[in-house]
Amino acid sequence: MTSKEYLFQMFSLQQKLNDETNGIGWENGYTKHNRLINWKRCIYMECAELIDSFSWKHWKNINKETDWDNVTVEIVDIWHFVMSLLLEEYKTNLKGDLDQLIHDVLDVQGFEAFTKEPLLTASTDPMELINDIESIVHEMTGFDVDLFDGLLRKYFALARKCGINLKVLYKFYVAKNVLNQFRQDHGYKEGSYKKVWNGKEDNEVMLSFLDAQDVPGTEALYKRLEKAYAKA
Repeated sequence: MTSKEYLFQMFSLQQKLNDETNGIGWENGYTKHNRLINWKRCIYMECAELIDSFSWKHWKNINKETDWDNVTVEIVDIWHFVMSLLLEEYKTNLKGDLDQLIHDVLDVQGFEAFTKEPLLTASTDPMELINDIESIVHEMTGFDVDLFDGLLRKYFALARKCGINLKVLYKFYVAKNVLNQFRQDHGYKEGSYKKVWNGKEDNEVMLSFLDAQDVPGTEALYKRLEKAYAKA
């Protein structure tokens, strides 16, 4: 697949998930249940969860190893909300269709490097990564957001430092998209969904079902989640 095809698939899946979860017209800022949508808040709250993957506390567990599996999950979760923010921006401000949006993303400084091999996580400084994450938080808490140089450029650079490139992001995004759909189908919005399955979070269970193949089979993954959830 080309970079354009990877992006088209992910943005299309995110549009579909948002349409089904929030209702048609969610780009206007409200769900079908009239709940206010704030994608910027979603991004910086996920950034806070990402920071918790690192041993940042000076008073507790100072020798704790970085939870790189959770880093991957949070990087992918942030991407869900980054795409949603971009889809909203282009729809409400009439900036163009999906092809135009993808063209603009492809043109972002640092995207080409993001398509190459990711950096080795062993060579990264966790405190440097935390600074990079907080830079994104700063962008999302301001009034004027530069979605491309201020958000996407920083996101792609951060993800690559965390061992994730476009191909890896696509693989895990597709898997998390299946899990998100599974959650919605099993009472996530209503509060009846069980997120911990036999002592493991559903994210962890989902990751255990992935193998070395480029992209998981979505139907097969959904069925495996159903089987595991029934035993939770």
